[in-house]
Amino acid sequence: MRNVKVSTLWDQLHSSYWFIPAVMAVVATALAFTMLTLDRTGKVEIDYWWLYTGGADGAQSLLEAVAGSMVSVAATAFSITIVALQLAASNFGPRLLRNFMRDTGNQVVLGTFIGTFIYCLLVLRTIHGEGDGYSQFVPQLAVTVGILLAMISIGILIYFIHHASTIIQASHVIQNVSADLHSAIERLFPKKIGRGESEHTQTLAEIPVSFEEEALPIPANGTGYLQAIDDEELIKIACKYNLLIRLQTRPGKFVVQGSNLVLIFPGEKVNQKLTKQINNAFILGKERTEQQDIEFPINQLVEIALRAISPAINDPFTAIRCIDQLSAGLCHLVQRSFPSSYRYDKNNKLRIIAEGVKFAELTDAAFNQIRQYGRSDVAVTIRLLEAIAAIATFTNNSKYQATLRHHADMILQDSREKISQEQDYKNVEERYYQVIKSLNNSRTIKDWNSPEK
Repeated sequence: MRNVKVSTLWDQLHSSYWFIPAVMAVVATALAFTMLTLDRTGKVEIDYWWLYTGGADGAQSLLEAVAGSMVSVAATAFSITIVALQLAASNFGPRLLRNFMRDTGNQVVLGTFIGTFIYCLLVLRTIHGEGDGYSQFVPQLAVTVGILLAMISIGILIYFIHHASTIIQASHVIQNVSADLHSAIERLFPKKIGRGESEHTQTLAEIPVSFEEEALPIPANGTGYLQAIDDEELIKIACKYNLLIRLQTRPGKFVVQGSNLVLIFPGEKVNQKLTKQINNAFILGKERTEQQDIEFPINQLVEIALRAISPAINDPFTAIRCIDQLSAGLCHLVQRSFPSSYRYDKNNKLRIIAEGVKFAELTDAAFNQIRQYGRSDVAVTIRLLEAIAAIATFTNNSKYQATLRHHADMILQDSREKISQEQDYKNVEERYYQVIKSLNNSRTIKDWNSPEK
């Protein structure tokens, strides 16, 4: 994966609430000095009816009013955002806060108000009347731009009122997380990658027989969630020192300081310098991200569903929406080949053995908790079976089919134990047989409906 560290840095900046407002504040500062320079030099002569032609007192009063109102509106917008974050944390879970922090609309709104305030402040300090001890200077072009920014801010405020009421809706949140899931699938599971399963036996023959005895571990220097692995950097290290590296963890897992990150073969080449280089290729953070962690958006959808079917909220319709999006994501996933665990250098020599994610693990993450907490909810149980039936129509992989059959069997067994009404159980049983029929008559869909990226 190219530019992993750059991508991680950009993701951190994009997830912060200060980056875009800070950039817009800098742009507003540059715009203010540019307009003032044009007014002072007089190189740009504009004589239009809409250009500000008032005196110094009028310009000062106008910009003071705009600057003061921008501070008040910015404070109000920030307060509304905090309330939205509190609602998101209570209704959808604290792990969804990162999605709200990444919302570009909120960042642009705050940046617009702050930028307009800074612009007006910088222009205001240059306006002088005849009685001020200075020669009269009224930057007509700069004041006109200030009026234009005020009008734009009004439009942005109207947009913010609509946007703030939209982003906290369950459908909007679920759709955004689902979009992250599909994007991660496109990025992490391209249509062709690595070696196929047919070459697995050949790859095993390339691993030294004495690997387990002679390989030595390299421990982690820090603690946190593994957000990304710079596999290109690992390949370079392995080629430079002629190593075979086996990863002991994967993105999304929690790493404890001192735990093993990799096994190095041959072990005698392990030293302090190599340990530092290997650790630099592993990016740890305070929270999980979907950059290389396909399971993270799945867990987010599951968390929303679990909160929806909890006794405190009791909203099975939101849980059903989450199941629908999980179904769409897994339908997309089963049509992709899982990346090979083996990475080769340019000379086709095995260098890295990665710990890959398996389809069974992803289906466990998607279905197990919803099944366990929603086993007494007939609507949720039926939709789970319908989701499995939908996924089954997109694959003829025998391993995937066995995994889907296993989940359908567990759902039926839980229903037998928890659903007391005979008719409700018959409805569940009918959906179960539809799953079996779909598994027996499964077909392969060649292309996913989403556009290529």
